[in-house]
Amino acid sequence: MTSTDPRRTVPRTDAVLADPRLQRAMRQLGRPAVKRVVTGVLDELRGGQLSAADAGEVAALAAERLPVSATSLTSVINATGVVLHTNLGRAPLSQAALDAVVAAHGYVDVEYDIATGRRAKRGRGALAALRRAVPDAEAVLVVNNGAAALLLATTVLTGAGGEVVVSRGEMVEIGDGFRLPDLITSTGTRLREVGTTNRTKLADYTAVLDDRTGCVLKVHPSNFRVEGFTSSVDVASLADLGVPLVVDVGSGLLRPDPLLPDEPDVTSALRAGATVVTCSGDKLLGGPQAGLIFGAADVVERLARHPMARALRVDKLTLAALEATVDGPPAPIAQYLTVAADSLHERCAALAASVRDVLDAEIVASDGVVGGGGAPGVALPGWAVAVPEALSEPLRLGTPPVVARVERGRCLVDLRCVPEDSDAVVAAALRTAAAHTTAGA
Repeated sequence: MTSTDPRRTVPRTDAVLADPRLQRAMRQLGRPAVKRVVTGVLDELRGGQLSAADAGEVAALAAERLPVSATSLTSVINATGVVLHTNLGRAPLSQAALDAVVAAHGYVDVEYDIATGRRAKRGRGALAALRRAVPDAEAVLVVNNGAAALLLATTVLTGAGGEVVVSRGEMVEIGDGFRLPDLITSTGTRLREVGTTNRTKLADYTAVLDDRTGCVLKVHPSNFRVEGFTSSVDVASLADLGVPLVVDVGSGLLRPDPLLPDEPDVTSALRAGATVVTCSGDKLLGGPQAGLIFGAADVVERLARHPMARALRVDKLTLAALEATVDGPPAPIAQYLTVAADSLHERCAALAASVRDVLDAEIVASDGVVGGGGAPGVALPGWAVAVPEALSEPLRLGTPPVVARVERGRCLVDLRCVPEDSDAVVAAALRTAAAHTTAGA
């Protein structure tokens, strides 16, 4: 290797990392994350893709590439019109919930009684908040997601060799190939299916009940509706069968909501006689991912004492966010579900007008949806800005990413789930995407 080899001029990694800019970054992001970026820049220098004179210039190049935080998760703007978008993290947390998470980041009394100096019930603040929100529940238990809540309830109530009786019309599959029957049978519990896909009667249940029956399960069929020649058995009728009844309402609606008249809720199911009711915390409740179990005190206590409950419990951050969601101001999804169509039209008109000098933008009617398996078939009337489909990719790859909806050869930018003070950010993203598309043409 000759003295003119450009690789001999590449500064050492430790010399670059000593730069004050990168030292500050290491305190925020950690040394491994910063070193990975520096190593990448140095590799490009050695390969001839970049040029730099000294360690300071290398540090400057690395600083430009550093992530904004220590997580690889990227904050996006949800312009799809889907309120509970599973792929985008479902419910966005309220500011109160976010503040609660920050407050709980260090040592906290999650399982400690400050007054007595002794161990206390874990997450008692969140449990008390949920009890206040659903007075019909004698007790509440929180686990790490809705599937876990259902798994724990059916496993404990059936015991070894027991059966869960469920309608064939409620044997659902949800996102990513997740099937309810596979969940329940994964712990050795046996399923006893009754009725048919479209029609199940009370007599179908009574015909199979015996000493092997651990519980009857009623499941909200998320993501789809069965219409036409159909029948099912209501909660009150199933509660009279004389065996424990588990009702999975799915979306976490705690009380009836006029906006979603056909969506089952926890309070109504308990009043109708359900032994326990399970649901998710990160859907219509608007909180963090969690599985909620409401019901009879003796049954909930059995669930809480089962060894599986320890494996499914939530951490202090989830408990803090959950309590703040239940007791605090309305979560963002409440606004997104109820925003007036006229307000959306006004915002879309302003957005379209602000970018028409650089691209074709048209205001079109666009119904939003609840998403997350909640209220299938319920349309949320609104409006969107239609732009050329080619803009969807540069919008998605921009900073911040704007995730819109592609439909019928157009890219629809729906502002339903966009905070109003971010409209200008969306406008800037559209202008940048338009410039990118024009440059690439």
